[in-house]
Amino acid sequence: MASPVEYHAADGVATLTLSRPDAMNSLDSATKDALLEALRAAADDADVRCVVVTGVGRAFSVGQDLREHADFLANKSLDEVWATVDHHYGPIAHTIATMDKPVIAAVNGVAAGAGMSIALACDLRLAAQSAGFNTAFTAVGLSCDTGSSWTLPRLVGRSVAMDLLLRPRTVRADEALQLGLVSRVVGDDDLASEAAAMAAELAGGPTMAYAAVKQSVAFAATHSLTESLVFESEMMARTGSTDDHRDAVQSFVAKEKPTFKGH
Repeated sequence: MASPVEYHAADGVATLTLSRPDAMNSLDSATKDALLEALRAAADDADVRCVVVTGVGRAFSVGQDLREHADFLANKSLDEVWATVDHHYGPIAHTIATMDKPVIAAVNGVAAGAGMSIALACDLRLAAQSAGFNTAFTAVGLSCDTGSSWTLPRLVGRSVAMDLLLRPRTVRADEALQLGLVSRVVGDDDLASEAAAMAAELAGGPTMAYAAVKQSVAFAATHSLTESLVFESEMMARTGSTDDHRDAVQSFVAKEKPTFKGH
């Protein structure tokens, strides 16, 4: 049986593809297990320097598989039903946000509920023209998960985030770009190639510097300016001791293009 998450790694890029198109890439237990496993594999692989998360078909992911969820509500205890938040959704968001390499969401279609939250956890979002975003949670009487309470206000501000969370609606790609939900919008037929080009660029960059930037931005979100300046100093010292930095400075002096090795 084919995995609901396809994993392909080559040339420093790991591409994770949600592959349940008939179910709009909804997240049943098997898919959540496979996605978390694939993300952790990509995070732990030193040869992977950039990660792309995307989907097959009309959806990036519509979030929780509600058919499975309805069955679980009818046949399992509530503790068992909601264990998935701690066992799957939280760890998926945390792994994406904290791995020491850039993560791109190539949003090929609708991203709703946890599907939207997964995209928000990524560092960059490249959206196809036909993509749409919908928080969806309160539409089924639920709070938000997969880190959206943390990521969404930081992308679009508290006021817009609250509106999108309390009154779910589909935000089309062009509006998503205006709001700051996505980094770029491209034609549907161009999404895969544009995502591959962006990933190749990042995979060829200074991996440790990217990791330090991710850590610095996350740290600054919950700390004072004074504390953030100290943390920045630590990250500068760490990246300043890398071969990539030394080689880049030498290349600059020699008026050559640097080649980053990721260490």
